[in-house]
Amino acid sequence: MLKNLCKISFGLLFVLFCILVTEQTAVASTLVQDMRVGNQPDGARVVFDMNRSVNYRVFLLDSPKRVVVDLADSQIERLYTKTKNQVVAGTRVGKMQNNDKRIVMDLARSAVVAKAFIIPAQEGKPWRLVIDMKMTNDNQFKAKIGNQYALTNNKTFLPQEESVPQKKKQWWQSDDADSAVADKQKTTRKRIVVLDPGHGGKDPGAIGAYRKTYEKNITLAMGKELQKILRNKGYVVYLTRDTDIFIPLRQRIKIAQKYKADLFMSLHADSAANRNATGLSVYTLSDTASDKEAAALAERENKADIIGGIDLGGNTKEVNDILISLSQTDTRNKSSKYATYLVGEMAKCVKLVKNTHRFAGFAVLKAPDIPSVLLEMGYLSNRTEEANLQQPSYRNKLAQAAAKAIDHYFQDPEIASNY
Repeated sequence: MLKNLCKISFGLLFVLFCILVTEQTAVASTLVQDMRVGNQPDGARVVFDMNRSVNYRVFLLDSPKRVVVDLADSQIERLYTKTKNQVVAGTRVGKMQNNDKRIVMDLARSAVVAKAFIIPAQEGKPWRLVIDMKMTNDNQFKAKIGNQYALTNNKTFLPQEESVPQKKKQWWQSDDADSAVADKQKTTRKRIVVLDPGHGGKDPGAIGAYRKTYEKNITLAMGKELQKILRNKGYVVYLTRDTDIFIPLRQRIKIAQKYKADLFMSLHADSAANRNATGLSVYTLSDTASDKEAAALAERENKADIIGGIDLGGNTKEVNDILISLSQTDTRNKSSKYATYLVGEMAKCVKLVKNTHRFAGFAVLKAPDIPSVLLEMGYLSNRTEEANLQQPSYRNKLAQAAAKAIDHYFQDPEIASNY
């Protein structure tokens, strides 16, 4: 009996010990309980409410303009993704190594970080991290970009390229793309890109007004060209189709998810009643289209599923809302980032439509967990652009520009920090 009681007592003590350890571990991290942004006469003040102090690092990055806030060993309970503010356009959060967090605040205009400081808890108020931003011009903003201008409450968190041992990294290093040491030490897996040649099989897509060129043939040729270029650069690249077959839009999304794509790019060629219409455009997903033309185009493309006997519009509004909103905030931000790089590279070599980056509810872009972009390479209804898209040299020019944009996207510090 005594022996059994000893065993039971020891077991209880062990359970209590585990509970205590678990509780201590659970409260070890700093909890960011809330965030608020307020206008100031010359800028904005951002305040994070916390349950304890935190080691932080705040610095600027460009393309697009943003403020990065790195927090050591933290949990985020609440973070605004949209703000009505003259400086901060929106916020998002990403994981770093261990339990560190990176908060990114997109800037609506050029601004620099004037001050960053911690206010201890007092009189019923929580601990607070305060960041004051001051509006400025582009030149002054660019002069303060990078880690060398970071504000921190712990100097050991600042880059020290010569003193950081090869095998011992600081908490921020694995995600610090601005640090030469981190870049040298960092090993990454190959990026996976899924290319989606639009239409196919019984769905020819747009048909050229002059040479009767089928859109499905142009998109497949472009997909194969871009695949070859990207593979030569070291990417893992899959096509949703590599022959003339019909694939429902929903299945194209599933293919990208099956391959665990880091980026999905759908390739198309447009058509318009106005045969003088010319130019390349780039689309990302939105609940509402950016204009009537974008809405009409999305409606035409989404009806491709009906051809295969699957009507994507058959879902209830609630289901579609869930599909679009799941994980979509971060994914849409990444999609828009790649679209920005893509527009920038395409502008160097071909004509673009006005407001080149557009938004519409394309079914093929609705994967909630994969950054997705749809490229309209030009108008088959225009004589010149139809002839251009038939030329391998022209498609190669487009593919080279798209590949450069993909390089820029994955090299972006904010994107690179996720790998």
